Amino acid sequence: MDAISTAVLPPDPIPRFGDNRRMRIGLLGGSFNPAHAGHRHVAELARKRLRLDQVWLLVSPGNPLKEERGMAPLPQRLATARRISDGRRIVASGIEAVLGTRYTVDTLHLLRQRFPRARFIWIMGADILAQLPKWRRWIDISHQLAFAVLPRPGYNRRALAGQAARRLRGARRPASEATTMPGRAPGWTFLPIRQDPTSATAIRAAKGAQP
Repeated sequence: MDAISTAVLPPDPIPRFGDNRRMRIGLLGGSFNPAHAGHRHVAELARKRLRLDQVWLLVSPGNPLKEERGMAPLPQRLATARRISDGRRIVASGIEAVLGTRYTVDTLHLLRQRFPRARFIWIMGADILAQLPKWRRWIDISHQLAFAVLPRPGYNRRALAGQAARRLRGARRPASEATTMPGRAPGWTFLPIRQDPTSATAIRAAKGAQP
């Protein structure tokens, strides 16, 4: 995203050039089109199960794997993410637009470089684990930081039998070790927590059906 576009965004809670904070931070990326209670559910449970100081909701300026048609503008999506965050333990950020990154591998490289004392872990739903082999340099991503995979209705079996899970099977850790994983890589775990069926796609469809 260019400088003109980022100028319309509110000040970001994550400093562009980083800092020396010593924190355990979960990264939950996505389009958030819109952000909803299911995202808050995942962020809260991941924060508690992984004993995180913060969860950053990284609102993507543009997902390369999704069509632009039907995608709300970044300021609008960021506003919905901020409505479900508390600004302290769960923080909504448009830092990818500020950094000028579109691919997760590039975002992670910069975040780890600019926050050298933070211990990061990537939080994803089972649907994302199933999709992971489509991501640019996904193996490199798996070597940058650990993953915590949370269940998603309709995707769990497919994800756990999929290409990414098979390729990374040697790095899988039991859920009982989840609290040791922030800051470690490679490694991933599946957290058997309560599922939330809320879907951004369903929310958009419901709005479209309203008179």
